[in-house]
Amino acid sequence: MFSTLGGWQTVGLLLLSNVFMTFAWYGHLKGLATKPWWIAALISWGIALFEYLLQVPANRIGHGAGFTLAQLKITQEVITLAVFVPFAVYYMGEPLKLDFLWAGLCLLGAVYFIFRSA
Repeated sequence: MFSTLGGWQTVGLLLLSNVFMTFAWYGHLKGLATKPWWIAALISWGIALFEYLLQVPANRIGHGAGFTLAQLKITQEVITLAVFVPFAVYYMGEPLKLDFLWAGLCLLGAVYFIFRSA
């Protein structure tokens, strides 16, 4: 899957879409903490639009490149954690925890089982 152009396009688009979605879901906790929740929600929806403009083609390209639905989902989850950890540590100022490593190892196990028959 990843050796094809479509596979790499899928991963790249999912990576970019996750950056937008992470900011849409959690960025308001820092940047808009003093604003009413509905303002944060409207701004988050605006950011999430860009996430969907990247995520939908990523999944279409990936499915066309031979990813199964389960493989697309697990790929998405691995990318989510890869984006979330730096966001939490560098943008939000959260401490880096060993639990991030354990979660990553669990996801690597999921990747193994979903992709082993491919």
